[in-house]
Amino acid sequence: MTESISSQQKRQRADADVVSRHLPSGYTAEPIASNTASGDASPSTVDPTSPPEPQDSLRLQGGDIHREIFKIGARAKLGQRSATFAGPNIRSSSTFRPYDHIPASEQRAPGGFRRQFVQQQRRYDPATAPVTRNFVSFLALYGSFAGEDLGESEEESVAPSEDEEDAQPTETRPLLGRRKSTRRPIKPGNAGVTKSFFTLLKAFIGTGIMFLPKAFRNGGILFSSITLITVSLLSSLSFHLLLKCRRRHGGGYGEIGSAIGGPRLRTLILGSITLSQIGFVCSGMIFIAENLRSFLNAVSPGPTMALDTKALIALQLVVLIPLALIRDISRLGPAALLADIFIFIGLFYIWYFDISTLATSGLHPTVQLFNPNAFTLTIGSAIFTFEGIGLILPIQSSMAEPSKFPRLLYIVMVIITVIFTSIGALCYATFGDKTRVEIISNYPQTSKLVNSVQFLYSIAVLVGTPVQLFPAIRIMETRLFGDRTSGKRSSATKWKKNAFRTSITILCVLISILGASDLDKFVALIGAFACVPLVYIYPAFLHFKGVARSPWVKAGDVVLCVIGLGAMVYSTSVTVMTWVRN
Repeated sequence: MTESISSQQKRQRADADVVSRHLPSGYTAEPIASNTASGDASPSTVDPTSPPEPQDSLRLQGGDIHREIFKIGARAKLGQRSATFAGPNIRSSSTFRPYDHIPASEQRAPGGFRRQFVQQQRRYDPATAPVTRNFVSFLALYGSFAGEDLGESEEESVAPSEDEEDAQPTETRPLLGRRKSTRRPIKPGNAGVTKSFFTLLKAFIGTGIMFLPKAFRNGGILFSSITLITVSLLSSLSFHLLLKCRRRHGGGYGEIGSAIGGPRLRTLILGSITLSQIGFVCSGMIFIAENLRSFLNAVSPGPTMALDTKALIALQLVVLIPLALIRDISRLGPAALLADIFIFIGLFYIWYFDISTLATSGLHPTVQLFNPNAFTLTIGSAIFTFEGIGLILPIQSSMAEPSKFPRLLYIVMVIITVIFTSIGALCYATFGDKTRVEIISNYPQTSKLVNSVQFLYSIAVLVGTPVQLFPAIRIMETRLFGDRTSGKRSSATKWKKNAFRTSITILCVLISILGASDLDKFVALIGAFACVPLVYIYPAFLHFKGVARSPWVKAGDVVLCVIGLGAMVYSTSVTVMTWVRN
């Protein structure tokens, strides 16, 4: 019992210390007895060096309102007094009597019963959180008033809606507007290492892996293998730099850019993400159309069907527009899961066929170690394949132990480098100069299994396309409509957003039709122009400006920036010139 009383007194003293730092000095809620005790004393007997006597807090403006806050320190001091001190009786004192008790003499005064009733209604109990405790917790959490940014800690902020702002004030209009969400609550991560491992693995294995066989044909089996390993090492370094920036400044990719380089850098980063995602979507559409065309030619009993690649790209709008109108990306989860299953089925079949063919027939005679005519296309395709930086930070945030993420990331990078290199090298070694962009078309078209894999892989990429388009649409919507504008309250806003999403999907189809003639060059262009800044230039620049302190570390950041900038300019220009020449 003594220990519980002691701990309670310590807690009261700690609360009193927190509160006292934020109250004006020289005022108290203790009974002022010194004036009455020394009222007859002459002024000459007062020691001028002694500190001034504290004044009653009721002398302050609004003293009745904040009286209870001053009583926190007064109650804590009572516990420190000795038992022999003839201080005021807590039970009989009007200052420290129970809050809901009014003497009979005061109740007989005009309005006494009303005051008694009001104070009883304001009685503190555990069911209603005590105001004092919340106030102390607020101060202890946020610290000094002048030294901290006391932004809103609530999930929502009070802001008038557009209709309320335009309407004329009336008697029925509320003084406070509707609450609008300013930011989503940050949920702590709960994903384990195993779940994060497979999520990270899926983040890198997507449509880009199907473009690697043609990339190996463009660069040669030795040069392409070295390029993939080099790109993997540079990407891992860039991921490491971005994670260090996140550890120092926090937030997402764009928020890190805003904290280090300002709003313009944030806009530049988000613009690059939007451009790269649209590039992924367009390349996926072309891949789907070419695979479906090969599938239809293989299963059609009569002559070749009249549908060409451009028509098949346009037909994808029937599926993509309804899926693009989905606001909640979690609703696309079943489609994304189905796409993952189909993709891995295709990969396993490719491994099986290539290894069995090489074991019986050996290396294709047209295989080259280095192809000097089109090796630059390999660089862009490799960067395109390893671009997964947009999912690095969200996956780390989802982990219950984020400190284990860097090691997990490096393990996954090793695994996907082996997977990518094996797929590209095996396919090119099997088919040589006959390797196509839609690699599944190289396999026996009379096989029902090949036809099934071809069709399922196309469907997998098709249903996964809205997931890739979602970040780009949300970035542009936020920029165009604002982050607070929602279609839940306004049908006009909802249909404006629907029209915008439809127009973006149609724009992707038009871009895909323009790039359908040379898919490998289109992929190389997206990788060189849109992905290089995200993976190599921005992380190195952010680390140079916001984290690096050593001259050697800064020199390394500059070197990585120069390499990324050189790769972007050279690969983009050569790819465009090759495309125009052909």
